[in-house]
Amino acid sequence: MFVKNIMIPKHECYTAQVNVTLKEALNILEANKIDGLPILREDKYAGVVTRYRIYENYFLSDKPKDEFLSSTYVSDIMIYQDKYLQGAELFERTLLDLKDFPLLSVVDENLTFLGIVTRADVLDSFESAFGVNRPGVRIAFTSVETEGRIARLSEIAHHFHEHIISLVTFDETDKLVRRIVMKVEKKDNIDKFIKKLEEHGFRILSVKED
Repeated sequence: MFVKNIMIPKHECYTAQVNVTLKEALNILEANKIDGLPILREDKYAGVVTRYRIYENYFLSDKPKDEFLSSTYVSDIMIYQDKYLQGAELFERTLLDLKDFPLLSVVDENLTFLGIVTRADVLDSFESAFGVNRPGVRIAFTSVETEGRIARLSEIAHHFHEHIISLVTFDETDKLVRRIVMKVEKKDNIDKFIKKLEEHGFRILSVKED
């Protein structure tokens, strides 16, 4: 999945122009219960201001709160001027960028603002990939890294009419072994399904209903 698939489009985003005061920006943040605002110069991306950034700069200033907020503009403290996305990135690679930051802006080749991707959006996509919010049985197992193993796994699941909710693979330290986590709908034949997996060389690590 690409960033553009989970992007919140600009017409659904809250933004502020570069000449807006911090008081106005903070009012937007608090009224809409959000943590960050993309800052624009007309329709071009200019940076980001966050609630944390506003208060951090206030505490570092020697001005009374109202004076500081009313006399300081978002352009004075905005950050991430050179950090943005262009839509074609894989969404999972944005998680590290968003680990300590609430949002990243998405722009075109001319820096025209297109929308945002938030940390919550990326985490929601990971939850969906892992089937977190769907009940089922999660089976963790390892498999020798050989050609056709995933296809064989699919054949076994098909034979038992298992509905696969999610399937995620991880690289092990040993390059010849791959760890796999599969979530399937709970059925009465789950024990037979697991036994068949073991017969075909899949080493079961854990089975958990969630």
